[in-house]
Amino acid sequence: MKNILKTAVVLFTALSFSFANAGELTVTGSMEATYNSQGGNTTGNPLGIDRELKFSASTELDNGITVSVMQDTNDNLGYGDSKITFGNVMGMVDIYVGADGSPVDAIDDVTPSAYEEANGSGSGTLNDIGGLAGEMGIGIVASVPVLGTVDFKYIPKVDGTENADNANSANANAAVGSGESISIKTNLADLPVVGAFLDGATLTAGYETDEISTIANTSDIHDITAAVNYSVGNFAFGVQRKLHNEGETGTVADEVFYKDLAIGVSYAVNDQLSISYNRYESKRHNNAALNVVQETSAINIGYTMGGMTIGFQEASTDDAGWVKDAEDDSRTLGVSVAF
Repeated sequence: MKNILKTAVVLFTALSFSFANAGELTVTGSMEATYNSQGGNTTGNPLGIDRELKFSASTELDNGITVSVMQDTNDNLGYGDSKITFGNVMGMVDIYVGADGSPVDAIDDVTPSAYEEANGSGSGTLNDIGGLAGEMGIGIVASVPVLGTVDFKYIPKVDGTENADNANSANANAAVGSGESISIKTNLADLPVVGAFLDGATLTAGYETDEISTIANTSDIHDITAAVNYSVGNFAFGVQRKLHNEGETGTVADEVFYKDLAIGVSYAVNDQLSISYNRYESKRHNNAALNVVQETSAINIGYTMGGMTIGFQEASTDDAGWVKDAEDDSRTLGVSVAF
């Protein structure tokens, strides 16, 4: 798979760029202002702001292949992620190169919510999956009959660098290896025989591995997740299981891993207003510490008016940070505008 990806990109890069029609450039973005308070803690200034700009351009080659590029910004409006995608290659797949998340990072929590994930506003401690999100890689997106949309990304060197053209990261971090990430999204209604009874249900699964150490007798980071979402009328329900193994960079310490469960139930009151209940449970397995289950519950409200969304979350966490009887509550009000 790795050699196929490399060969495909080289071929279509070499053969396609000479024959392009005029393209177009678009600029999109978003900005969000929030008010966040943490119960039982010294909050300080509760106001926060997030902003992002994204520049996108696309064109179509004479052979039917599309070429699109993307460059976004970070909060300081400096260069963020960038990606170039060759679409409709051989009429079957999209091939992309760059850094713009990872397939597993994109599905870290796909349970329905009216505003934020259960711990999206800072209640509790989230030990997330999809750590390859910021890495430069090469990937393929394909639509497979019955199976659905498959997204695979390969990172030759997981060293956190985003090289300029005609450059490589050399030996920036000799201790790390490669990484792979794959996600599959299946519309269960497309399954033969049983699909007629599963209309409105989707299955999303993913696996990611990160060779954080090339030293003998160490282990890689592993992420595994699977989610089932179902919607009927104004109701949506989802449940997701996740396993995150932190791997080992040394030969002495035991591996630490987490088994998580996310649940979301949402109801659309009308086209503008929706509410949801979200719950997140995380169980840590660490031989060097007391293992308890961190439990976060949140109520979300979302109201949209065109390109503006007003969101509210009230969240509460028991055994926060996997510390027995520790509590961490938060309340967030946010106003975001997309353009």
